[in-house]
Amino acid sequence: MNKAIEDIQKESLEEIDNAKDLKELDSITVKYTGKKGFITSFSKNLSNLPSEERPAAGKKVNEVRTAFESALAEKIVSIKREIEEADTGIDVSLPGVRPAQGALHPVTIITREICSIFSSMGFNIAEGPEVETDYYNFEALNFPHNHPAREMQDTYYVSENILLRTHTSPMQARVMEKEKPPLKYIVPGKVYRCDSDITHTPMFHQVEGLMVDENISFGDLKGVLTSFIHQIFDEDTSLRFRPSFFPFTEPSAEVDIRCVICRGKGCRVCSQTGWLEILGSGMVHPGVFEYAGYDTEVITGFAFGMGVERIAMLKYGIDDIRKYYENDIRFLGQF
Repeated sequence: MNKAIEDIQKESLEEIDNAKDLKELDSITVKYTGKKGFITSFSKNLSNLPSEERPAAGKKVNEVRTAFESALAEKIVSIKREIEEADTGIDVSLPGVRPAQGALHPVTIITREICSIFSSMGFNIAEGPEVETDYYNFEALNFPHNHPAREMQDTYYVSENILLRTHTSPMQARVMEKEKPPLKYIVPGKVYRCDSDITHTPMFHQVEGLMVDENISFGDLKGVLTSFIHQIFDEDTSLRFRPSFFPFTEPSAEVDIRCVICRGKGCRVCSQTGWLEILGSGMVHPGVFEYAGYDTEVITGFAFGMGVERIAMLKYGIDDIRKYYENDIRFLGQF
């Protein structure tokens, strides 16, 4: 009997292994463990054996049944997996693929760094609307009605008096309308201008700064901006204040730093000058204070504005501002 049951075990396991589908497995199950199956028949015939042979024979039959059922269960799982893979094209038995983690955009990184530096100097952070009125964007900032910035080719107008802000400076007027000195604010945000080349984009990010109090001098302005530049770059960064003009400041100055792309030798980014303008600044024009209702004989202050993309270009050595917005993951992944 042992030889017979061993043969049955071998045959049943081979048939299970060669089965192609669940229907075939059902037939094999009936063949060996059904009411008239081979393994079932061996179990029923144990009573016909001599009493001394029954224990060993019964143990063997149970072993064969256990091996059959185990092999059958494994084959069912295997066939079901194959069916799922055929339906989805995914091998669920393979290790999962970890999704790539995102990262902050370089403009966001630099904006946060700028805000952190000025916050450490005691500046508050304010935000304003991107769709602005002509009054706050120009008139309250001492822009005359015939100023070129008011032209359609320089500014995106929504209607005659509504536009996309060209700078974050409108928050100067908005803040001074609501608060009295002393004031220390920076205003980060998006701004819009009709301009596009390797150093300009139609939409870009700017950080405006404002400090207003009694006895604020140009020396305070130079001290704050020099400290900022040395923190955002390093202590060895050369900078210069160059006389300029802005309607809302008087006197006004452009702040340049030594070009970090060419190290002052001259390149297309710095227009072969060795210097790069990074921000505009100046003492707040008395006309702006008059719109806010401040006493111009007592109150003074300074303001400045910088393009975040320009700072990031210098900090990371990027020679084309348009790369920020081309959504090339190879470029953005470096940050």
